[in-house]
Amino acid sequence: MNRDKIVTVGFCLVTLSIITRLFYINNNEHVFLSQKFKNRIEKKIILYAHRGQILDRNQMPLAVSSPTLSIWTNNKIILNNLNNENNKEKIIQINDLLNINLLDLINKKPNSTYFFIKRKINPSLQNKIEMINLEGLNVFYEDKRFYPYMNISSHVIGFTNVDDNGISGLEYSLNETLKGYNGVKFIELTPKGVMGEYQPQILQKDGNNVNISIDINIQTKVYNALSISYKTTKAKDISAVVLDAKTGEVISLVNYPNYNPNIKSDIVRSNITVNKAIVNVYDPGSIMKPLVIAKAINDKIVNKNTIFDTSQLIVGKKKIKDDHFSPKLSVNDIITQSSDIGTAKIALKYQPKDLWDYYKSIGFGQKLNVGFPNETNGLLLNYKKWTTVDQALMSFGYGISVSLLQMAHSYLIFTNNGCINNVSFIKLNKNPICQQIISPTTANIMKEILFNTVENGTGKSAKVDGVSVAGKTGTAQKFINGKYYNTKHISSFVGFFPVDKPKYIIAVMVDEPQNGYYAAATAAPAFSNIVKSINGK
Repeated sequence: MNRDKIVTVGFCLVTLSIITRLFYINNNEHVFLSQKFKNRIEKKIILYAHRGQILDRNQMPLAVSSPTLSIWTNNKIILNNLNNENNKEKIIQINDLLNINLLDLINKKPNSTYFFIKRKINPSLQNKIEMINLEGLNVFYEDKRFYPYMNISSHVIGFTNVDDNGISGLEYSLNETLKGYNGVKFIELTPKGVMGEYQPQILQKDGNNVNISIDINIQTKVYNALSISYKTTKAKDISAVVLDAKTGEVISLVNYPNYNPNIKSDIVRSNITVNKAIVNVYDPGSIMKPLVIAKAINDKIVNKNTIFDTSQLIVGKKKIKDDHFSPKLSVNDIITQSSDIGTAKIALKYQPKDLWDYYKSIGFGQKLNVGFPNETNGLLLNYKKWTTVDQALMSFGYGISVSLLQMAHSYLIFTNNGCINNVSFIKLNKNPICQQIISPTTANIMKEILFNTVENGTGKSAKVDGVSVAGKTGTAQKFINGKYYNTKHISSFVGFFPVDKPKYIIAVMVDEPQNGYYAAATAAPAFSNIVKSINGK
């Protein structure tokens, strides 16, 4: 027993001796390290990831990154050396070179050891800055975003902020894919500047390139055609959307006026960067009529030859009138001649919920979820709140509000055999999932009627020689601050071509045209110009 106690006591003494030794070593090591790194500061440096490129469907670059020069200072060093006359002269040279007041900038944070004074400037300045050799001033490279097609693709691509995060357009919606992940490293700073650097703690991961659905060749053609229409109509705004008539991919989207994302002064203009084709809403007018009538034909409530009395219609206290009086019209003629009375009579054959469900199924009253900032839901009043007047007015495009993209999307039911799929700004590698809305037979009937509308009806000004075109005009008074203005209009045309095997859907919206306001005089000719441009005519 005494032997066990002796062993235990011996073990405790050895353990205590080891602990004492470790304490001594650690204490002296701390002293050594403190002396070694006296007056040194460890600073974390961000290793910026390279942002991925945005490429069109044919691999053409639409957004790229290039190296630029950024400048940071150790403000303590510069301020401590101000008495040096040579340094004063160097500061003057830096001010002239960079067009700044260096002392004003650094006095805002006099104790900062890592302070940006200028970011993303021309790399050609590096040699000049280094020749000046101002102690405490340092340079490094980081990426700057550049948009080769400038105004042409601005509302689609958008732009990034100074830290390379997307804040508009596809730069915003695809930001997580494009931006990658920054890394970090540490540098040693002394009063005399950078002494050295450690290996990166975390390596950066560059962002991924993305192939989008836009065809920049078609985008350029639409842009040029729309710029002409903007001038001829003297409109406040004009927009156009081109969709693949089968997949729903966005081939082109242009708003006019627009901006150059490479120019900062353009970006800061308050309203110019808004993507009006996705954000703004309007009452579509008569381009709604084919959608309502397609449902009625599909449900076998009417056929294209069914005759309606179109001489008059009073709903509640509301008298509905047509621009051109016709006592009787077939369903075909209700569309080709754009009869409000005929369309309303067809719509009123339904229970409100039936129409509401249908409008929802073709994308109205909800976001298309393309990911753009401030994308609109549109406006579709819940059917429980509908009056009979509401139901009638919606059938010819009043009391319902949509974006131009939503409107283009809805016409997929005509071009895609009665099927509708999601809109995509990403190039698709396979056919998307499709929801059947109307039968292929109904879709073919509607293609024929809409072809007749262009050939013999209100859409004649959308004709293109040598190309079979189908579509519908729409003209509506603007709804502003709770009332409609008979002096302010929005004109629209939605159509597709070629009729037998549609390739593209094109939707055009003209906001407050001054040279005539009917769609036949504004939106339809703009549509025609776009078709001609795409087809090389």
